[in-house]
Amino acid sequence: MLNKKKGLALMMAVSFTVLSACGQAESSTNGAASGTNAPTNAATNEAAPKEPVTIEFWYGLGGKLGDTMKEKIELFNSSQQEVVVKGIAQADYSETEQKLQAAIAAKQAPAAVLSSNMTWAQKGLFTDMSDMIAADSAFNKEDFVQTFLGQGQLDGKQFFLPMYGTTQVMYYRKDALEKNGLTPDNFKTWEALAESTAKMTTKTDGKTSFFGWEPMWGKDNMMDAVFSKGGSVLSEDGKTVMIDSPEWIETWELFRKWIHEDQIMTIHSGGQGWEYWYKTIDDVMKGHAAGYTGSSGDQGDLDFNIVGAMEQPGWEGAGEGKPAASAIMAGIPSGVSDEQKAAAYKWLTFFSQPQNTASWSISTGYIAVRSSALEDEAYKAFSVQNPQIKVPLMQAAHASAPFQDPTGGKINDALTIAADKVQIGNVSAEQALKEAKATAQKELDRLK
Repeated sequence: MLNKKKGLALMMAVSFTVLSACGQAESSTNGAASGTNAPTNAATNEAAPKEPVTIEFWYGLGGKLGDTMKEKIELFNSSQQEVVVKGIAQADYSETEQKLQAAIAAKQAPAAVLSSNMTWAQKGLFTDMSDMIAADSAFNKEDFVQTFLGQGQLDGKQFFLPMYGTTQVMYYRKDALEKNGLTPDNFKTWEALAESTAKMTTKTDGKTSFFGWEPMWGKDNMMDAVFSKGGSVLSEDGKTVMIDSPEWIETWELFRKWIHEDQIMTIHSGGQGWEYWYKTIDDVMKGHAAGYTGSSGDQGDLDFNIVGAMEQPGWEGAGEGKPAASAIMAGIPSGVSDEQKAAAYKWLTFFSQPQNTASWSISTGYIAVRSSALEDEAYKAFSVQNPQIKVPLMQAAHASAPFQDPTGGKINDALTIAADKVQIGNVSAEQALKEAKATAQKELDRLK
């Protein structure tokens, strides 16, 4: 009996020892899993959160547009914690590109920029975003306005994303038309516009004191008028510069005549950044001119109690106008880190989300880049009360594609010089355009 008790006691002792060992092992194991993790979790909880990626975004916008861009940047920064966008404004698009060129050369490029240059993309200076888009299930490529998305593609690769669309439309003072018994129907063709403009012009002692119309300084307005007449910059095979064709010479000569001989139109030129543009707008808003040709994006700076909007005219016998409609695009310079590229992509795609592109259109008048933006409730409500916002959209439906310069800008440079000769220097369109043709053709031939 004693032996039995001793045996039982021994078994219990062994069992207790085993259980204790198991308990210690379990406790040790849990300690490894939880005890060791507990300090780790505490350390993780106490550690500072991961710093957001800070990127620069360069853009050449001023006035109301610049303010609206700042608001969009602030909205993005407050909507998430992974990326902080630091907006850097330049005077205009041209200055952005000039500074970007210097920054790329110095290997100090921003991560995102409101600029697009296909020649630079071809040289590898911009990031191909195709892989990022393919991995982004929310991108919804089909929802983008295809003509805008396509303008950012090179050889089937997406180097730039459309931020907003633009086309040049006509803005007129309602009181000026009413005073002269005119309506927008009197501006359906360039011939009719010239007649109506002459009627609205006021001259004192042979000097114009109130202009019937103000085209915008530069080549673009006059190129739109050429496209509407059926003209083109290059031949169909892309080998011949066509800017000395009758469509070009006749059209640009009329602008020279209207500005310098008839003095029913005028332009503002030069100045810093967009200064000339805002001086043109001021002439109309302050009652010094009956109307002007400007961007769809001017709508945020205009008082539509005073002015109205209409499409650009066509030409008699040539049908409705066919001015260019283009996308203002943004890209990611290739020299930045992968982390910055991802951050830049996040910002650019945020900007083009339906609700954001719709609100940008409401605030600025620029064209939304997504079809679904038109179904945005705020956009629909706004367009009912502000029908002018529909004018750029209606014009874009029959617009021309913007000219893509295969020489990296040399043809456009020649046209810019020719436009200054006609608009400022009162040089005949034939002379200015033939000189531009010689320069442009030489540059085009270098590509052969």
